[in-house]
Amino acid sequence: MTGTFHALHRAAEPLLLPNAWDHASALALARAGFAAVGTTSLGVAAAAGKPDAGGATLDETLRLAAVASRLRCPLTVDIEAGLGATPQAVADVAARLADLGVAGVNLEDGRPDGTLTPVADRTATIAAVKARVPDLFVNARTDTYWLRLDDPLAETLTRATAYTDAGADGFFAPGITDPDDIRALTAHSTVPVNVLYQPGMSLPALGELGVRRVSLGSLLFRAALDATLTTALAVAADRPVASGLPSYADVATLIDPPR
Repeated sequence: MTGTFHALHRAAEPLLLPNAWDHASALALARAGFAAVGTTSLGVAAAAGKPDAGGATLDETLRLAAVASRLRCPLTVDIEAGLGATPQAVADVAARLADLGVAGVNLEDGRPDGTLTPVADRTATIAAVKARVPDLFVNARTDTYWLRLDDPLAETLTRATAYTDAGADGFFAPGITDPDDIRALTAHSTVPVNVLYQPGMSLPALGELGVRRVSLGSLLFRAALDATLTTALAVAADRPVASGLPSYADVATLIDPPR
């Protein structure tokens, strides 16, 4: 699946990457025909009752990654800042994921205290992962826009160069929305650029700006939470609930299909 996943970033249209938080959501997205599936660290952490980006979800991430062998498409996994304290520890995590059949990982540089990981530290981690698992697609994420730097584009371009030189296969800048900034980034980057979908964005328009991958991040998990509350409140208020929902049998078959 790794070669297929790399190739999807060179397709004519941007790769739309929906993000799952458990086995059922990953299987459902794959069965729906998406070319690849990602995971959302927020969804994985929240479902386990843990904070996101705290490095506390290694076990949950590995359990979810085990679904890769059952998918009909590549799976890429969000591992926050690496789920390890050193570059070698992160490389060990990446190798364990690759052994489970995972095609890629997402590595971020934002820290819980609202600062960015130093470039040298992040490049050392990227290089360690690529040395250990050369074929794994490493999507290097920078939080320059989320942290609202005074000049996020300049720092983003700097990190795009550094991360690519360290071996990253893709570059992710969540929070970038201005078309001029996106165009500048895609023109600068020598690897596929990933953006985070925001309401109002258009896949064809992003493709024209040079974007090669569009992630949904935690959107689907948050939408599922909203649907849960909406349905429960509708029943409590004696209002109709949505029709056409998957049945018990549908979900049971999804998880354990007939042999």
